[in-house]
Amino acid sequence: MRLAPALLLLVALDARADIYTFTDKDGVIHFTNIRPASGDRRRWRVLYKTGPGKSGAVRGSCPRCDRVPASDKSLERFVRYDDHIHEAADLYQIPEALIRAVIKVESDYDPRVVSAVGAMGLMQLMPSNVTEDGVSDAFDPRENILGGTRQLRRYANKYQGDLVVTLAAFSAGPGAVDRYGGLPPYETTQLYVRMVLREYYRYKAELARAP
Repeated sequence: MRLAPALLLLVALDARADIYTFTDKDGVIHFTNIRPASGDRRRWRVLYKTGPGKSGAVRGSCPRCDRVPASDKSLERFVRYDDHIHEAADLYQIPEALIRAVIKVESDYDPRVVSAVGAMGLMQLMPSNVTEDGVSDAFDPRENILGGTRQLRRYANKYQGDLVVTLAAFSAGPGAVDRYGGLPPYETTQLYVRMVLREYYRYKAELARAP
């Protein structure tokens, strides 16, 4: 399955825009924020819906999605783990902006979050992965960030640096990515990739402006 370049353009879209998608006969996934014309609407479906009551979040704003939802509202949480993020970025050569984007989407910088399927901590590590990624305590912020970044590095190596596929593997697992030959046709995974990409480019711009 090939991925249409339009996905990378989604990061620049207004966060309030509805996102529509369809997969063509060649397996290319198409995305748009423009409402399809009535005669063409049958093949499109809504991937990402906004408006009243629609937050667009995978985690954090949906407490029922997590056994232990994010509860830390302190603005200090966004800089509290800077040393660990810098260490992980340097050690595994993963952009700081990407690490921050994953943490933001996964846990909103709360190390106590546990998802409905048991993913733990800042980068939501699955119990089946913690040993492979050298993590003995997934709720320890430093161990979690190092382990999660190591996992990103493994997937980046496996998928030749393809950011979309790397994030899809982080979300859905490499088995799903390999099964579909790229981004799996799971709405939650596609939404997750879009959200992380949006945060990644936001953080990237912020870091570029920093003195």
